Amino acid sequence: MIGVPDDADAGSFAASFDLPGTSGGSRGGLRHGPTARRIALGGALRRRREVAGLSRSEAAYEIRASQAKISRLEAGRVGFKERDVADLLTLYGVQDPAERAKYLDLLGEANSPGWWHRYSDLLDSWFETYLGLEQAASAIRNYEVQFVPGLLQTEDYARAVTRLGNTDEAVIEQRVELRMRRQELLDRENPPRLWAVVDEGALRRPLLGQEQTRAQITHLIEMNELPHVSLQVVPFSYGGHPAAGGPFAILRFNDPELPDVVYLEQLASAHYLDKRSDVEYYLAVMDRLCTLVEPPSRTAPILEAIRADM
Repeated sequence: MIGVPDDADAGSFAASFDLPGTSGGSRGGLRHGPTARRIALGGALRRRREVAGLSRSEAAYEIRASQAKISRLEAGRVGFKERDVADLLTLYGVQDPAERAKYLDLLGEANSPGWWHRYSDLLDSWFETYLGLEQAASAIRNYEVQFVPGLLQTEDYARAVTRLGNTDEAVIEQRVELRMRRQELLDRENPPRLWAVVDEGALRRPLLGQEQTRAQITHLIEMNELPHVSLQVVPFSYGGHPAAGGPFAILRFNDPELPDVVYLEQLASAHYLDKRSDVEYYLAVMDRLCTLVEPPSRTAPILEAIRADM
C-alpha cells in the first residue's frame, strides 16, 4: 500500500489511493457525471476495438473521421454522436440489442450538460474538463504552493484570488459563485475524500485584510475536522521537498472504467496525465511529501499559530 503519514486518522483515507490491482481502495459503485461518463464510454469503445483486432485508422474510416478523432473519442476528450457510436458498435461486432442499448444509454449521460454548463462563457475547455472530473471523483489529493486549494477557500478569499486576473466585477462575482458551487460536492451525501497539502507561504500571502485572512485560517481548521477532509501544511522550516516542481492534483474515481488522473494547471492550459507510470510517480511524490510534514491530526495547532501571527 502507498505510504501515508504516521497518523491513525489518515489511514482509512489513504486506502482510497491504492492503485488498481493493489490492496484496499474499493472502486465499487458509480458516481455519475457527463465528463466521467464520456471517458468511460471512450474507454469501453477502445476495448471493443482492441478485442475486434481493429486499428484506429480502420475505426476512423468507418465513421468518416480522422485517426486523431478516434484517439480523442477513446480518451473522452470530445463529445460523441449517436450515429458514430452505433456505427462503431456494428464494426466491432456488438449486435445484441440489449448490449447496444447500454452503450447508447451511457452516450445519453455523457452528452447531458453538467451544472457548470451555465458558466460555460467563463470557462476554458481545459478547465471545464477538470470540473467534470472533480465532480465525479471519489478521492482528490491536492498540493498547492501559492493559494489555498479552491475547494477550501472562503468566499472572500476566492474573490481576492479572482481579482488577481480580472477587473470586471460582474465576471468576478460569477467566478466566485462558480467556486462556491464547486465546494458543494464536499457537503453532499456521498462526498469525495479530499487530502490537501498546502505550503505555508500560501497561508501567509497577504491577499486579504487581517480579519479576512484569519477567517480563512479558521475555515481550514474547521474543514480539517470533517471525516472526509485531511489537511497538512508544509512549513518554511522544511526547505526543499519532493513536490517543489509545482502544484498538482490527483483524482481517483469509483468507476472502474476511469483511470486515475493527474491534473497540472498552467496559466492558459492544463495537462491531464493518466498513464499508470505518471500517476504512480505523482503519488510517490505526494506520499514522500506527506511523510515529511506533520500529520493531519496536528494541523490545527500549526494553523492556530499562523493565525496568531496575523
